[in-house]
Amino acid sequence: MAKWGQGDPRWIVEERADATNVNNWHWTERDATGWSKSKLKEVLVGLVVEGEAGRCEISDLKHVEGEASCNSRKGKLIFFYEWNLRLSWRGTVKESGEKHKGSVEIPNLSEENEVDDTEINVSKKKGEGDVLKDLMRTEGTTKVREALRDYLKALKTEFTLGMILPTKAALGQELAAEQKPSGTTVQDSVSPQSLDIVGVKIPTVKILMREIFNSPAEELYSIFTTKEMVQKFSKCPAVIEAEKGGKLQMFDGCVSGEYAELVPSQRIVLKWRCRNWPEEHYATVALNFKDMAAQTELQLECKGVPVSNEDSTRQCWKKQYFEEIHILLQQSQDNLE
Repeated sequence: MAKWGQGDPRWIVEERADATNVNNWHWTERDATGWSKSKLKEVLVGLVVEGEAGRCEISDLKHVEGEASCNSRKGKLIFFYEWNLRLSWRGTVKESGEKHKGSVEIPNLSEENEVDDTEINVSKKKGEGDVLKDLMRTEGTTKVREALRDYLKALKTEFTLGMILPTKAALGQELAAEQKPSGTTVQDSVSPQSLDIVGVKIPTVKILMREIFNSPAEELYSIFTTKEMVQKFSKCPAVIEAEKGGKLQMFDGCVSGEYAELVPSQRIVLKWRCRNWPEEHYATVALNFKDMAAQTELQLECKGVPVSNEDSTRQCWKKQYFEEIHILLQQSQDNLE
């Protein structure tokens, strides 16, 4: 019999932040299928290929079939994914101005093959324009492979945040690191004083961000509270019940919560969470709209973000909210002109 305090550390029950999966020993699995479909669309659609022959663009993800998952066992992450993809592309020949369309098929993107070895087939609808088909076969295939690498990188980093849970010792190190001055700016900062124990008793941070939009406050407010507008900038079905206590669900369920406070054109407060956060843990998001004539300054305060999800949460707001809303506003402006 082992002496007190000795023995295999895998079986020592530590005091854990969330009291589950001690030392990450147990097998846990997370379904990445829905998240992957959104991410694949994000990295592939809109991809531009230019050359002497002309210009092509991936216009749509027409078919996506397959699944993806991530498993954690003994502190290690194991990935499974298998996808059959079909993309649509359209292009314009530089010399003649002729427009042509075609498709890109990726029959088997899986963990069994390297991206460089993954089969990618390019085809074009009948007619001339083979120069564009050749452009897509060469430069286009290279860009598609780069986008697939971006998806896999995000799968192994962004999606998996929080799966390897911190032990008591690791939490102490993270807290010490977070309390050191970071030199971050007001536009994109984290408040060290905001480290706190909330919800399921995990260390959290507060994120502050500011963004200027070329839109009056009333229009920008409606983008966050109107189902049609949310679905336009998120490019996914959404549940938007813009009233106190109303439900919120976006990005194929990757983000969910509810509306806690609404002051038209001035302020929105949300109970907000990402799917890969500890279960039942929510942050409080306050969006304040500062009208500046034809522009609006949006001030975001996000309190209660898990320490391990700080970077991914900031990127979520920057990439999936702010940048996409800028694009939507620009498209609306272009249509008016």
